[in-house]
Amino acid sequence: MAIERIVQPTVDDGSDRQDAEEQEFELKLRPHDFANYIGQERLKKNLQLAIEAARKRGEPLDHVLLYGPPGLGKTTMANVIANEMGAQIRITSGPAIERAGDLASLLTNLQDGDILFIDEIHRLHRTVEEVLYSAMEDYKLDIMLGKGPSARSLRLDLPHFTLIGATTRTGALAAPLRDRFGHIHRLEFYTPDEVQQIITRASGILGVKIDAAAALRLAERSRLTPRIANRLLKRVRDYADVNGDGIVDTEISTKALELLEIDALGLDPADRMILMAIIDNYSGGPVGVETIAAMTAEERSTIEDFIEPYLLQIGLLERTPRGRKVTPKAYRHLGKNKLSDSQASLL
Repeated sequence: MAIERIVQPTVDDGSDRQDAEEQEFELKLRPHDFANYIGQERLKKNLQLAIEAARKRGEPLDHVLLYGPPGLGKTTMANVIANEMGAQIRITSGPAIERAGDLASLLTNLQDGDILFIDEIHRLHRTVEEVLYSAMEDYKLDIMLGKGPSARSLRLDLPHFTLIGATTRTGALAAPLRDRFGHIHRLEFYTPDEVQQIITRASGILGVKIDAAAALRLAERSRLTPRIANRLLKRVRDYADVNGDGIVDTEISTKALELLEIDALGLDPADRMILMAIIDNYSGGPVGVETIAAMTAEERSTIEDFIEPYLLQIGLLERTPRGRKVTPKAYRHLGKNKLSDSQASLL
């Protein structure tokens, strides 16, 4: 049975993996405008300029593609764009749109200036993607009526809408779809200082008393990801309520993180298991991702989407043409000694 990892951001793929309480918690903490959206300064400047220009011309914003690792705020940014534009937003996900008719129903119910947000857009079926091409470019919808020799094509006019797509795998998008986005932006990992500000803001909304040192400690162990930072705050709040007076200080935060087995770099047991497996079985690598998945009983997609990006970002893992390789920094962090080439050849 798979164990839920507190440091693993979930991907909204239309399933019910997030319970209602977790969704309500995240919605409560999401900012609704650029003024309260912490971090992603370059992205905010570009989008603010585009939004102001679109509002001056009285036109809808050009289509936007947001990409990057999960948990960095793509859905939140889509809602912020809608609020800044003063537009209604309809939210769905790629796997939830199974047929072209499902997409046609969504598009025909939009109004001028509305925003359609499609999360995990790279998981759209190809037939659905093809319907989007003319909808995005010409605001037209081509549908087929009937079958066989009597079938005929009908072209419908669509309202001038804005499509915002979010994906963790921009390379998986078909080139014709990707080229139809006027704005393509990557969300970067946050800095510890930015994550600390996010934790401080969230604690104020939740009514949690937390000192600056404890907030920084949580920020340093949140994998530079706001969603994980908010979840850690929630878990530490629970620990403080049960084992303390409800105030989160450095002592309470340290004990709570030790209980969760999250170390100083934000690694959990699953991260350490992967690094140790590469070190113990392949002398630090290189080793293929399929082999890593088999050794650790993790799905390849989980390793590539959730584990690798952060390990690469902080320099514990590197990709080579021959596979994944553990860095000297990872050896030091795990307290392991790196074998010489001659020693490794004897294994």
